[in-house]
Amino acid sequence: MSRVFVDTSGWYAYIRADDPDHAPCKAAFEACKARKLTSNFVFDELVTLVRLRTNHASAVRAGDMLRAASDLEIIRVQPDDEDEAWKYFSRHRDKDFSFTDCTSFALMRRLGLDSALATDRHFAQAGFRLEP
Repeated sequence: MSRVFVDTSGWYAYIRADDPDHAPCKAAFEACKARKLTSNFVFDELVTLVRLRTNHASAVRAGDMLRAASDLEIIRVQPDDEDEAWKYFSRHRDKDFSFTDCTSFALMRRLGLDSALATDRHFAQAGFRLEP
Protein backbone atom coordinates (compact mmCIF):
# COMPACT_ATOMS: atom_id res chain seq x y z
CA MET A 1 0.00 0.00 0.00
CA SER A 2 1.28 3.46 -0.82
CA ARG A 3 1.81 6.03 1.91
CA VAL A 4 1.61 9.82 2.06
CA PHE A 5 2.78 12.24 4.72
CA VAL A 6 0.27 14.81 5.97
CA ASP A 7 1.69 18.15 7.11
CA THR A 8 0.17 20.68 9.49
CA SER A 9 -0.82 22.88 6.54
CA GLY A 10 -2.77 20.03 4.96
CA TRP A 11 -4.55 19.15 8.18
CA TYR A 12 -5.40 22.77 8.93
CA ALA A 13 -6.79 23.44 5.45
CA TYR A 14 -8.78 20.19 5.62
CA ILE A 15 -10.46 20.93 8.95
CA ARG A 16 -11.01 24.68 8.51
CA ALA A 17 -13.80 25.41 6.04
CA ASP A 18 -12.77 29.08 6.02
CA ASP A 19 -9.20 28.28 4.90
CA PRO A 20 -8.54 29.33 1.27
CA ASP A 21 -7.14 25.86 0.51
CA HIS A 22 -9.99 23.95 2.15
CA ALA A 23 -11.76 22.77 -1.02
CA PRO A 24 -8.70 21.33 -2.80
CA CYS A 25 -7.39 19.79 0.44
CA LYS A 26 -10.75 18.22 1.26
CA ALA A 27 -10.94 16.79 -2.26
CA ALA A 28 -7.36 15.45 -1.99
CA PHE A 29 -8.10 13.82 1.38
CA GLU A 30 -11.27 12.23 0.07
CA ALA A 31 -9.54 10.95 -3.10
CA CYS A 32 -6.45 9.70 -1.26
CA LYS A 33 -6.26 5.91 -1.15
CA ALA A 34 -2.77 5.90 0.37
CA ARG A 35 -2.12 5.23 4.05
CA LYS A 36 -1.77 8.60 5.78
CA LEU A 37 1.21 9.25 8.03
CA THR A 38 1.97 12.26 10.17
CA SER A 39 4.32 12.91 13.07
CA ASN A 40 3.96 13.68 16.73
CA PHE A 41 5.62 17.05 15.97
CA VAL A 42 2.94 17.81 13.34
CA PHE A 43 0.24 16.76 15.83
CA ASP A 44 1.70 19.21 18.35
CA GLU A 45 1.98 21.99 15.78
CA LEU A 46 -1.59 21.48 14.52
CA VAL A 47 -3.22 21.44 17.94
CA THR A 48 -1.23 24.52 18.97
CA LEU A 49 -2.08 26.36 15.74
CA VAL A 50 -5.80 25.61 16.06
CA ARG A 51 -5.71 26.69 19.72
CA LEU A 52 -4.01 29.99 18.85
CA ARG A 53 -6.21 30.79 15.85
CA THR A 54 -9.55 29.63 17.25
CA ASN A 55 -10.17 28.19 20.69
CA HIS A 56 -9.40 25.31 23.03
CA ALA A 57 -12.49 23.26 22.12
CA SER A 58 -11.57 23.36 18.40
CA ALA A 59 -8.01 22.31 19.22
CA VAL A 60 -9.29 19.35 21.22
CA ARG A 61 -11.62 18.35 18.35
CA ALA A 62 -8.69 18.51 15.90
CA GLY A 63 -6.50 16.40 18.18
CA ASP A 64 -9.27 13.89 18.81
CA MET A 65 -9.92 13.62 15.06
CA LEU A 66 -6.29 12.71 14.37
CA ARG A 67 -6.05 10.33 17.30
CA ALA A 68 -9.22 8.49 16.22
CA ALA A 69 -8.52 8.31 12.47
CA SER A 70 -8.31 4.66 11.45
CA ASP A 71 -6.47 5.49 8.21
CA LEU A 72 -3.73 7.50 9.96
CA GLU A 73 -0.54 6.49 11.69
CA ILE A 74 1.19 9.06 13.91
CA ILE A 75 4.92 8.35 13.74
CA ARG A 76 7.18 9.52 16.54
CA VAL A 77 10.16 11.59 15.47
CA GLN A 78 13.26 9.69 16.59
CA PRO A 79 16.49 11.20 17.97
CA ASP A 80 18.27 10.47 14.67
CA ASP A 81 15.48 12.32 12.82
CA GLU A 82 15.95 15.30 15.13
CA ASP A 83 19.71 15.27 14.48
CA GLU A 84 19.15 15.18 10.72
CA ALA A 85 16.51 17.90 11.02
CA TRP A 86 18.87 20.13 12.97
CA LYS A 87 21.61 19.68 10.34
CA TYR A 88 19.14 20.50 7.57
CA PHE A 89 17.72 23.50 9.47
CA SER A 90 21.22 24.82 10.19
CA ARG A 91 22.39 24.45 6.57
CA HIS A 92 19.43 26.22 4.98
CA ARG A 93 19.55 29.74 6.36
CA ASP A 94 18.28 30.96 2.97
CA LYS A 95 14.91 29.25 3.62
CA ASP A 96 12.30 29.99 6.26
CA PHE A 97 11.77 26.33 7.17
CA SER A 98 10.42 25.68 10.64
CA PHE A 99 12.19 23.06 12.72
CA THR A 100 9.00 20.98 12.55
CA ASP A 101 9.22 21.12 8.73
CA CYS A 102 12.78 19.83 8.96
CA THR A 103 11.75 16.96 11.25
CA SER A 104 9.07 16.08 8.70
CA PHE A 105 11.66 16.06 5.89
CA ALA A 106 13.98 13.80 7.92
CA LEU A 107 11.14 11.45 8.80
CA MET A 108 9.92 11.31 5.20
CA ARG A 109 13.42 10.50 3.96
CA ARG A 110 13.85 7.78 6.60
CA LEU A 111 10.53 6.21 5.59
CA GLY A 112 11.11 6.60 1.83
CA LEU A 113 8.12 8.92 1.31
CA ASP A 114 8.13 11.25 -1.68
CA SER A 115 4.84 13.12 -1.35
CA ALA A 116 2.97 15.17 1.21
CA LEU A 117 -0.59 16.34 1.56
CA ALA A 118 0.32 19.94 2.29
CA THR A 119 -0.08 23.51 1.16
CA ASP A 120 3.34 24.44 2.52
CA ARG A 121 5.75 25.29 -0.32
CA HIS A 122 8.64 24.20 1.90
CA PHE A 123 7.97 20.56 1.06
CA ALA A 124 8.45 21.28 -2.65
CA GLN A 125 11.58 23.31 -1.86
CA ALA A 126 12.94 20.27 0.00
CA GLY A 127 12.30 18.04 -3.02
CA PHE A 128 8.96 16.43 -2.17
CA ARG A 129 5.84 16.26 -4.30
CA LEU A 130 2.90 18.26 -2.99
CA GLU A 131 -0.69 17.10 -3.09
CA PRO A 132 -3.13 18.62 -3.92
